[in-house]
Amino acid sequence: MTAANTPGPELVCSARGCRDRAAYGVVWNNPSVHAPDRRKVWLACPEHRESLSGFLSLRGFLLEVLPVAELGPEDG
Repeated sequence: MTAANTPGPELVCSARGCRDRAAYGVVWNNPSVHAPDRRKVWLACPEHRESLSGFLSLRGFLLEVLPVAELGPEDG
């Protein structure tokens, strides 16, 4: 099997205690700590998508929520 056919590491939800497969990338930036172009990502399973994005949104840090397949290299 070549490296191209080797599956990458499983993406796991970032919610505390959750070990489910991530389906979404919750993209955020804390402007008081990070450069404006920095994009941090928390991974989320369907069950935790709303709670993780809501936490960041309340603080004004949420940039967007994307399916993991749409995350790019700029998304860490």
